[in-house]
Amino acid sequence: MVFLLGLLILSFIITGFSLIPFINLLYKIRFQRKKQETRDVFGKLTPIFDRLHGWKAGTPVGGGLLVIIVVSLLFAILFPLTKFFGIKPSHVYPMKEEINILFFSFISFALLGIYDDIMKFFGFKKRGFFGLRIRHKFVIQWILAFIIASLLFFNLKIDIFYIPFLGVFKLGWLYIPLAAFIIVSFTNAVNITDGLDGLASGLLMINLFAFWFLSASILDTPLSIFLALWLGSLIAFLYFNVYPARVYLGDVGALSFGATIAVIGLLLGKIVALVVIGGWFLTEFSSSLIQILSKKFLGRKLFTVAPFHLWLQEKGWEEPKIVMRAWLVGLMLVIFGLFLAMI
Repeated sequence: MVFLLGLLILSFIITGFSLIPFINLLYKIRFQRKKQETRDVFGKLTPIFDRLHGWKAGTPVGGGLLVIIVVSLLFAILFPLTKFFGIKPSHVYPMKEEINILFFSFISFALLGIYDDIMKFFGFKKRGFFGLRIRHKFVIQWILAFIIASLLFFNLKIDIFYIPFLGVFKLGWLYIPLAAFIIVSFTNAVNITDGLDGLASGLLMINLFAFWFLSASILDTPLSIFLALWLGSLIAFLYFNVYPARVYLGDVGALSFGATIAVIGLLLGKIVALVVIGGWFLTEFSSSLIQILSKKFLGRKLFTVAPFHLWLQEKGWEEPKIVMRAWLVGLMLVIFGLFLAMI
C-alpha cells in the first residue's frame, strides 16, 4: 500500500506541474469551447443550456487527454519496475491480457472522444470534414464495447454475474451483450454528467477510491497500480476543474473514463456494486434518455430540461451547490456499493 500511495502522489505531482503549460497549449491552439448556439440530438436549439452555460465559452477543453497520457506513460515505465521495489505482482486474471483490455478501453474510447472534440472545436463539422453524426458515434461505441466484452469473455473467461443476497449466475455467451451494454451506458453517462464544473471528475474521483479499495482487497496488482496512477492524475486535474473551471475533460476524457470505469467494475466482478457506485452517472443518463424518448414518441418534453443537473440549475440551484451535493450523494452511494460488494 505504501508503494501505491507513492504512485498516487507521483502521478498527482507530474500532472499538477504539467497542467498549466498544457492549458496554455490548449489556448494557443484555440482548443476551447465556442460561443455558439447549441443543439440537441434532434437538431433543435437549447436556449436554457445556452443561457446557463454561455458564459463558459473560451474555456479550454481536452484536459482528459493529459490525464490519459500521464497515466499511460507512468504505467508503462513503472509497472515493469515493481520487482525492483521488492513487489511481486499478484493478479486474478492472466496479467498481460488484463492490462491489454484495460488500456484498450482507456485509449480506444479516448481516440473516439478526441476525434469528436476536434470536429466540434475546430469547426470541421460545419464544413462536412469527415464529421460523424450522433448515431455513427453510438455505433462505434457499441463496436468497441463488443470487442472489449468479447475479450473479457474469451480471453479472461469471465461469464458470471454476482447479485448480492442471491448468489452467482453463470451467463455464458449472454455475458457479452450484457457487458457491452454496461460499457456503452457508462460511457454516455459520464459524458452527459460532464456538464458542470467539477461534477463528473469529482464523482469519478470518489468512485475510483472505491474500486481501488476493491482491487487492493483481491490483490490485483496491475489494476491497483493503474487506479493509483489514475487517481493521482485525476485529483490534480480536479484542482483546475472545480468552479470556475480553467479546463474541461472534453469528450476525450469523458468517453474514455466512462468506458474504463465500467470495465473495471466488470473485471472486479461487481456489476451490481458498479451500478450503485455510479448511481449519479446513471441518473443523469436516464434523465436524458427519458427526455429523448419522450420527444421522439410522445412529441413533447417530459422534463423542462435534461439532464438532471441542468434541470436543477434551471430550478435555481447554484452550480457549486449542485456539484457539492452530488459529491455527497456519490460518497454515500460508494459506501452502499462497497457494502454490497463485500457481502
